Amino acid sequence: MPIPDDAAPAAAASIRQLFARRSLSVPGTRLGAIALPAPAGLRSHWHYWWQAHFLDCLIDEHVRDPSGHALPEARKLARGIWLRNGARWRNAYYDDMAWLALALQRLDAVERRRRPSRPVRVLGDALRSAHTQELGGGVFWNTTRDYKNTPSTAPAALFFARAGEEERAQRLLDWLREHLFETGSGLYLDGIRTDGRVERTLHTYNQGTVLGALVAVGGPSNLQHAGELVEAIARDMAADDGVLPLGSTGDGGLFTGILARYLARAAASDVVGSDIGGSAATTARHLLESTAAYVWTGRTPIAGGGIVFPPPQDGAISLSSQLQAWMILEAERASRSRQDPGPRI
Repeated sequence: MPIPDDAAPAAAASIRQLFARRSLSVPGTRLGAIALPAPAGLRSHWHYWWQAHFLDCLIDEHVRDPSGHALPEARKLARGIWLRNGARWRNAYYDDMAWLALALQRLDAVERRRRPSRPVRVLGDALRSAHTQELGGGVFWNTTRDYKNTPSTAPAALFFARAGEEERAQRLLDWLREHLFETGSGLYLDGIRTDGRVERTLHTYNQGTVLGALVAVGGPSNLQHAGELVEAIARDMAADDGVLPLGSTGDGGLFTGILARYLARAAASDVVGSDIGGSAATTARHLLESTAAYVWTGRTPIAGGGIVFPPPQDGAISLSSQLQAWMILEAERASRSRQDPGPRI
């Protein structure tokens, strides 16, 4: 079933209607409620890094439709995140900070800032502080500093590549390849503890951020590896029909949406000048088309307006899963149009 051009706008409108709120009731701010209906004691629940992906989605929308209202909403959401985080940008998790740094970096780009904004500088400095020589390199997961992993190192590499620090980004990619690449599957493991124990879990989003960093840094070796990674994702993570696994609740509800964002970058690589190879780009588009078709055909309108996207959920509807659907539909549309899905900076 062809996916209509209004699929991504429909997801965007639904999330606004169902989840967007003022941050701590302050005018001129936005924040996403973490579930519908909202849990009791909402002020104690907000998930910093989910909001970062909400911000990234608004930037996707602005890239798709610069004449709309996504950019001022993105500014309100950035203010809302800062306010809800205690009037500061940093928190205790470097992967969280990397996600927000990436989203704010894109906001800087669409606002045509000539220099990084203060929050981007603050978060960039935090990521640099977590890139140490313990375990030979990599970025710590949190301020406890006992675990280095792909969820922090790969988005940090992408941040540094976009910031023009290609040498640092390449060192992080090399560290990931040496310590967390599983040759048998061709995929990236989760992380390694300072005592040397490796967490061997395979997550879709980890493959996506490595893929995004490889394409952003570029060069023949990185681009060849990016193409191989796309094929490994299709072989070992997707179903036979090309549909990627979808989380329904919690942090896992975002994982495949994140992968979709960077599959779109790979699928458009021949457009943006970093070609990963025609076969791999075709595979990336197939994964996006199949997964987006599943998400779109499985949608359910709800009373009072709005849409709930799959996978099915028991009880409250998680913001993470709905952002995942929005990301997938935006990524598929960008892939179908063969356009660069947003500023690379």
